[in-house]
Amino acid sequence: MVVVEVNGYTIEPGANLAEANLLMADLTGVDLRGANLEGADLRGAKLTGANLGQANLTGANLEGTNLTGAKLSGAWLGQASLEGANLREVKLTGANLEGANLREVNLAEASLTVAFLVGANLEGANLGGVFLYRAKANQDTRWPDGFDPVAAGVIFED
Repeated sequence: MVVVEVNGYTIEPGANLAEANLLMADLTGVDLRGANLEGADLRGAKLTGANLGQANLTGANLEGTNLTGAKLSGAWLGQASLEGANLREVKLTGANLEGANLREVNLAEASLTVAFLVGANLEGANLGGVFLYRAKANQDTRWPDGFDPVAAGVIFED
């Protein structure tokens, strides 16, 4: 296991980084599987290729973060703010994004298969080539203008 020190925090799989200030941190390729990052400030951080599978990012601030190619399968991102983040080619399979702010996010070629998008805001997001098969949404989920979630395979819940 690789252990990394960033901004005074020990970064390793399963680490408890709740409320951590990781503003602008370079976490390229870091393995944070199962880590607790609830409420963490990751604005502008570089998480390119990082593994955040099963991580708890509930309420985290990831605005402007570069997550290109990151793995977030099964991650909890409920109420997280990802506005303006780069999530190109990110794996969000089975991730919980309930109520997340995804405005102006780049999700091109990302996989959100069976993701939970109830109440998420995707207004202005780039959804070019995104995989949404069996993703779940509701009437409160907001989509970019002209985007047809049903044609993309999204399932609507009441």
